[in-house]
Amino acid sequence: MTLPAATATPLTATGSLPPIVLLGLLAALWLLGYAAACAADPFGRCRRCKGHGKTLKPNGRVKRWCRRCDGTGLRLRLGRRLYNYLRRLHRASIH
Repeated sequence: MTLPAATATPLTATGSLPPIVLLGLLAALWLLGYAAACAADPFGRCRRCKGHGKTLKPNGRVKRWCRRCDGTGLRLRLGRRLYNYLRRLHRASIH
């Protein structure tokens, strides 16, 4: 009894990428898009006040200004905070 020889199918023959490679490419694409979004628009809406800068009473009047964003309605994105930290760290190490 002879066993069939194990042959690897080339990538072009199957026409698809292995799932782990596809997942890596999608993650790299997402990361590149998020980095571009952080560079183009470093601020996002404040999550507590939903970008309004204030909390409202049930009748619609201002109860108080949002303490988290100081009434601006904006917050610095996580990716931009990471970029700023790494830039400060790099500049501190040079001088």
